[in-house]
Amino acid sequence: MIGNIVSFFVFLAPVPTFYRICRNKSTEEFQSIPYLVALFSSMLWLYYAFLKGHSFLLITINSFGCVIEMVYIAIYIAYALRAARNSTIKLFALMNMGLFSLLILITHFIPNNDARATVFGWICTTISVSVFAAPLSIVARVVRTKSVEFMPFSLSFFLTLSAIMWFGYGFFQKDWCIMIPNIVGFVLGLSQMVVYGYYRNNEVMDEKLPQHVAITVVHPPPGGVSEVRPVTPNEQQPQPSQLPEGAVEVVVSGDDLGSDQPS
Repeated sequence: MIGNIVSFFVFLAPVPTFYRICRNKSTEEFQSIPYLVALFSSMLWLYYAFLKGHSFLLITINSFGCVIEMVYIAIYIAYALRAARNSTIKLFALMNMGLFSLLILITHFIPNNDARATVFGWICTTISVSVFAAPLSIVARVVRTKSVEFMPFSLSFFLTLSAIMWFGYGFFQKDWCIMIPNIVGFVLGLSQMVVYGYYRNNEVMDEKLPQHVAITVVHPPPGGVSEVRPVTPNEQQPQPSQLPEGAVEVVVSGDDLGSDQPS
């Protein structure tokens, strides 16, 4: 039961991310792969639970997982750019519909129900490892950009905690198909949190134009050539005696250019 509660929070961990997507009406740099893989895993574990029988906890939490991941994917498709939207739809069709149907069809020809559950259980084990590994693409981005903006810490934290709980469940059930992926999940989840902790204080500073730069505009006498030259704060402006005969100096600062008040 504790494992189900923690897994419930795992599925809800991306809620702040999708709230941001809905608010900004853009998926920005977020990726859909972790949610597609999570949906695929929930579908597989749900079918495995029905094959094995007497798996109420697996059925309840993975039913919830299928529903919430479908909601996430629908929101992502609604706000993604055309290229990201098309790739998400294609991957959903290939993996969540095509591959899932193919696996059910193949295992259907295994005559013994126990053998069918065992084979499908090991398939679930492999896919579950990919669920924990799916955020590694985001980890690579974090290392490259030194920014954790698009790496939700809550998801990595609850995945790690969930791995611990479900390992305990698999241990007491003596089910290696549940234990193995959660050992791998614990290691990968912990690694993701270490990367987040290392880079979370790094800030990506945007380059901004200086706000207090003065511009000296020299209007010459008739027949002369105009001059426009910037004057930095540490630079002395030219004295009137240094200007050409008959020229007029006008100094405009960056603050004056951005002001809405009439001069």
